[in-house]
Amino acid sequence: MQANDAQTLVLCVLSDGPLHGYAINTAIEELTGKRLGPGSLYGALTRLESKGLIESLNEVARTRPVQLTAKGREILEQELRSMARVAAAGLRGLGVNPAGA
Repeated sequence: MQANDAQTLVLCVLSDGPLHGYAINTAIEELTGKRLGPGSLYGALTRLESKGLIESLNEVARTRPVQLTAKGREILEQELRSMARVAAAGLRGLGVNPAGA
């Protein structure tokens, strides 16, 4: 899994609301069947925060949840729409109806 993949996964699971690191990784595992390594997860969180796509909230029970920013929601939507176009084109090329996928 590449760095951008980890960042996209983090943004995706945060679209449902704020989560802390362990909960983010659990949600990613539920989505993909795989957990990110600590370096990948916390590296992605650091990069996303530095880009202004996520922000830290106040500490809750010794955890620090993060949430999407407005910019993060916009970037995530753009990325997912782009991925959907690529997936639809690939499925059509395989002779599969993208709407039925």
